[in-house]
Amino acid sequence: MENNMEFQSKEEAVGKQIGINLRQFRNAKGITIEAFAKQIGVSKLTLIKIEQGEANPTLSVIWKIADGLHIPISALLSGESDVSVIRKQDSMQLRSSDEIFVVEPLFRSNGFELYRAYLQPHRAYTSEAHQAGVTEFVTVMSGQLTVEVNQEQYNLVEEECIRFKGDRKHTYRNPSESIAILHFVITYH
Repeated sequence: MENNMEFQSKEEAVGKQIGINLRQFRNAKGITIEAFAKQIGVSKLTLIKIEQGEANPTLSVIWKIADGLHIPISALLSGESDVSVIRKQDSMQLRSSDEIFVVEPLFRSNGFELYRAYLQPHRAYTSEAHQAGVTEFVTVMSGQLTVEVNQEQYNLVEEECIRFKGDRKHTYRNPSESIAILHFVITYH
């Protein structure tokens, strides 16, 4: 029970931080909430709830917000200091709406972001195209992964990597019986 409450508190804190940062970025760009909702295809009510810290957006909604603001998704999260250590038990988790794909933002610096991700066995996650100039580098740390980009499939096993332009729709598929653990580096140009 205590772990569940701790998880909820961490999740609520992440949601509130995203809301604060979303409002700051949106206001700095002079975009109304109505115009921004229409631009990114997310309802005005959802954006209001996110900005007020009353909703924890899914991974796809976070990507839409970041792409719409032309910022890395890590910019929606809390800031960093000169030295940062992220312990497994303290990592922040962003989930797909069906919870088959979980991403943990780790670090960002000068045009790149580092993530750890988990993809459930025999499941797939499709990512919409990111903003122009995004490149993804994915390393399979454990398990297997099939990546589909431009209607071509690339099969990877543990310790293999792929690089591709993320500004097009792409799918991650776990064909195995065990969870796939992945590391992502995402660069912005």
